[in-house]
Amino acid sequence: MPFVPPGAGAAGEAAAGLADLAGLAALVRGGEVAVLSGAGLSTESGIPDYRGPTGLARRAEPMTYQAFTGSDQARRRYWARSHLGWRHVARAKPNDGHRAVAALQDRGLLAGIITQNVDGLHQAAGARQVIELHGSLDRVVCLGCRQRTPRDELEQRLHAANPGWQARATAINPDGDATATDADTAGFAIVDCRACGGVLKPDVIFFGENVPRDRVGECYQLVSQARALLVLGSSLTVMSGYRFVRHAAGEGIPVAIVNRGPTRGDGQASLRLDLPLGRTLTSLVARCPAPPEP
Repeated sequence: MPFVPPGAGAAGEAAAGLADLAGLAALVRGGEVAVLSGAGLSTESGIPDYRGPTGLARRAEPMTYQAFTGSDQARRRYWARSHLGWRHVARAKPNDGHRAVAALQDRGLLAGIITQNVDGLHQAAGARQVIELHGSLDRVVCLGCRQRTPRDELEQRLHAANPGWQARATAINPDGDATATDADTAGFAIVDCRACGGVLKPDVIFFGENVPRDRVGECYQLVSQARALLVLGSSLTVMSGYRFVRHAAGEGIPVAIVNRGPTRGDGQASLRLDLPLGRTLTSLVARCPAPPEP
């Protein structure tokens, strides 16, 4: 099938896209499709990604688990920047791509949804039983007692602990924090777990941290039982998501990828579309009516 990179011309892109979209629709209409989504699905909601077109101009380094747990200064810097960035993530709304995935699920065509995103936009669009591979920013976990609490509760506590704090974000990063000056973050006061006084961390998987084994197992099981795997908006650079593409290919399960730019899984894909996610998935839904009632 033709691979048309961005900028190759609208006419060529449209011709190749229509042909490949027809193939994708035929695959999805068969049902039992597992979806694996990445940051590229949320860029149309204003949330940037690390490696796609919106991430190419940024040089922000993500927080690592080792840095967060090993340094009071790193935690202060993270929570100050995250306090700024959370406002942006919390205001984000689902886009046409998220709504399309929810519509495909409503039509009984999906076996399940795995997302590498931590923004909760699949659920906001109406999707159900989403496996959040890397967790969610709307929760906070204590590293001591493991109690989980709502992010909004922490935001209220941080606001109370930092009266008059006037820092301004200069850029929003994919993991929900923001870029701010060292002077702005140096005096930021962080808070501890109310239950045990332990260190609070967003309930997401940082770089250098392992996804819980039972969650990984649940994802493998979903992919194994699916008739096809549909990857949406992920470069698959990180093994955390790429392993499910390798698993599907190894089991002889067809893999289809819709993403802007090349991905690590292109060699395993039987169908590959380099097209905008929102527009493409909306067209896909139009080509995939709900199956007739038995």
